[in-house]
Amino acid sequence: MGIRTILTVAGLVLAVIVVAVGTMAIVGNRRWQAQTEELHHRLERELRSRGDDGYDPAALVSLPAPVRRYLAAVLTPGQPRIAAVRIEHSGMFNMGESDEQWRPFRSTQRVVADRPGFVWNARIRMAPGITARVHDAYVAGTGILHAALFGLITVADAPDTPELARGELMRFLAEAAWYPTVLLPGNGDTWRAVDDHSADATLTDGETTVTLRFFFGSDDLIEGVYAESRGRTVGEATEPTPWEGKFTNYRERDDMLVPIDGDVGWVLPEGRRSYWRGHIEQVTYEYR
Repeated sequence: MGIRTILTVAGLVLAVIVVAVGTMAIVGNRRWQAQTEELHHRLERELRSRGDDGYDPAALVSLPAPVRRYLAAVLTPGQPRIAAVRIEHSGMFNMGESDEQWRPFRSTQRVVADRPGFVWNARIRMAPGITARVHDAYVAGTGILHAALFGLITVADAPDTPELARGELMRFLAEAAWYPTVLLPGNGDTWRAVDDHSADATLTDGETTVTLRFFFGSDDLIEGVYAESRGRTVGEATEPTPWEGKFTNYRERDDMLVPIDGDVGWVLPEGRRSYWRGHIEQVTYEYR
């Protein structure tokens, strides 16, 4: 076989591969979009509109001192309570369990506040031309974690378990720094004082209850959250593991101070292992 023939055959094979990958991407994108819309539809059922007089500093009197200082620092009097949020992220996600395999991602996240819920819809670039789509969500008391190459070939689909629901509700509470009015009295969360720079928040939704420790910096802003135990996937098993998130780079958005950068990781015996580093590109609020 001559070199010209070999090159011709190789070109045809490459063309077939490119067409196949392109077709998978188009079909997968349509299917993933339909699944995302269905999750959003389920989430919107939990969205409620009701009157609200806005944030009143006098309502903070019963809260632990660091929580009072934090809310006074990030909210302005009369601030309406958040009903829903749309957040657009960019960042890096660590795909490795024992080694560093950082991949770039972009995502959108829809959050509703009255009954805790969110849908994180991410696109992670695994390799040139190959993307994974991820849904990480908590909707109507159910935890959801589904990942698929091109949005078509499922590579992870966590079963609906109380542990998964607990982990997702924990994420909702941990990310409250992005929608801080949910930490005001009257939103279902309760606070317990720890010391002058930390407090425990407990949130219950249906049969699921979670508690996180919030840490506040010298500027009174949330600098981190910590859970003694959250389910971590290790191979085919789920292991309870200490977990924490860190927030930095606070900026004013809609008269509120919110962190623009975050880092999330597991606290392992050999040291902390980050798996998510994100930056808020845009945040849009809806109010009651």
